[in-house]
Amino acid sequence: MPQIRVSEAASLLGVSDDTVRRWIDQGRLPASRSDNGRMAVEGRDLAALTQELAGEEDGGLRTSARNQLRGIVTRVTKDTVMAQVELQCGPFRVVSLMSAEAAEELELEPGVVASASIKATQVVIALPAEH
Repeated sequence: MPQIRVSEAASLLGVSDDTVRRWIDQGRLPASRSDNGRMAVEGRDLAALTQELAGEEDGGLRTSARNQLRGIVTRVTKDTVMAQVELQCGPFRVVSLMSAEAAEELELEPGVVASASIKATQVVIALPAEH
């Protein structure tokens, strides 16, 4: 099972290194010293915490879309018909095209916290080159 450094775990979760260390200290996320002496977490444990955190943030929303990302609106570009809304979800940028009417009804503007629900028939998964 892959071991993940604290800094990388924090990046994957969209939180600070200190938050991950606090969860380790609280026993919420098991950790051990890697071969090089650095604190690391098992990939399986991080995945379990990720699922737990996702369950805490759903806000009671029930949907069939399984791919949901919470973030902050960074840009809204509208014309008379369409709007392009950019959402920063941790380290990930998500761009949505919608009607200008929908963007106005949702009052989307930079600084608004929103969730992107993604439902797709094709999702491409890639591994980093060093894997």
